[in-house]
Amino acid sequence: MGELGNMLHAWRDRVTPAEAGLPVNGVRRAPGLRREELAQLAGLSVDYVVRLEQGRSSAPSVQVLTALARALRLSDAERDHLFVLAGQTPPTPGQISAYIPPGVQRLVNQLDGAPVMVCDAAWTMISWNPLWAALLGDPSALRGRARNIIWRHYTAVEDSWAGRSVKVVQTEEQARRFRLAMVTDLRAAAARYPKDRDLRALIAELHAASEQFATAWDEHRTGFHDSDRKTIQHPDLGAVTLDCDILTVPGSDLRIVVYTATPGTEAAEKLKLLSVVGLQALS
Repeated sequence: MGELGNMLHAWRDRVTPAEAGLPVNGVRRAPGLRREELAQLAGLSVDYVVRLEQGRSSAPSVQVLTALARALRLSDAERDHLFVLAGQTPPTPGQISAYIPPGVQRLVNQLDGAPVMVCDAAWTMISWNPLWAALLGDPSALRGRARNIIWRHYTAVEDSWAGRSVKVVQTEEQARRFRLAMVTDLRAAAARYPKDRDLRALIAELHAASEQFATAWDEHRTGFHDSDRKTIQHPDLGAVTLDCDILTVPGSDLRIVVYTATPGTEAAEKLKLLSVVGLQALS
């Protein structure tokens, strides 16, 4: 655990806040990430990061290690070394990876005028920019299945923003097409990652929890993602109608969800306002 702590500290020192998409405030004694910044990026508590670096926490989980590898921008080889130091088996090609290539992360960071989220092959949220959190709710406190978009849609989990409901309004036809596209994505992921136990568990849990999912899965129904227009009912901004596009990163099966507004529209002005105030309440 001592060597793990040393490596975490070294990796933290080489990542600048700008590279991580964080604001640079005040004078910094070192160019790298602060512990609280790493904790924020990885969705962990600052105390837990301190204990890891000081060698006082044993057996970090696969989920924690994956989050740290992503936040620290580790290469595949470095990620595997992190797993070995922590006593965990490194991911195999038959398992879904939450690794975001540096180029993709830079793309997310630079699209600061649009709400952007990145999901893995099973549609679990793994990264998002501040504007996404301000518009659709900050996922950083979510754990387990609550971070999975397919689970949330098929089990009718509501998003929240600062403790208040955020609703994405869809027509019945839009919702039907979206759900079928999700099932198709999940079936493709199951074929590509046959050794991923969590993926198999997710499918089994969805099958048991949602009759709609079970029917679509058992009848091999298919659907595909198209560009769409969606209306977000925001607790302070009211209705914000945006274009929604889903991009796939070749070779990684990452999904990038991007909301954009037509320039000069009321929705574009609302996004500009939200990019300034962020997660602060407007009312």
